[in-house]
Amino acid sequence: MTENSSCCTPEGSCHSGTAGTAEVEGVTVTTTYQVTGMTCGHCEGAVSSEISEIPGVSAVQAVAATGLVTVTSKAPLDEEAVRAAVDEAGYELVGRAA
Repeated sequence: MTENSSCCTPEGSCHSGTAGTAEVEGVTVTTTYQVTGMTCGHCEGAVSSEISEIPGVSAVQAVAATGLVTVTSKAPLDEEAVRAAVDEAGYELVGRAA
């Protein structure tokens, strides 16, 4: 067995060989989704709370009046993860807003 089976160099830096997966400090992705069923501030809070638990999410703004939820994250989010969070809050994700 060799000691060199790790993806890390002897100096301790890691190289995964996968392009586009490294986090770049200061770079964020903002995505707006359409959610149905929100009618008040409580609804906004419930949706925001569930989505904010998705790893990588740094900010969520839900607006019941428009049904729009704007999510800021470190990388693009899996829409199914967002859908599951919205469902858990008791609402329905229509999809990304145009």
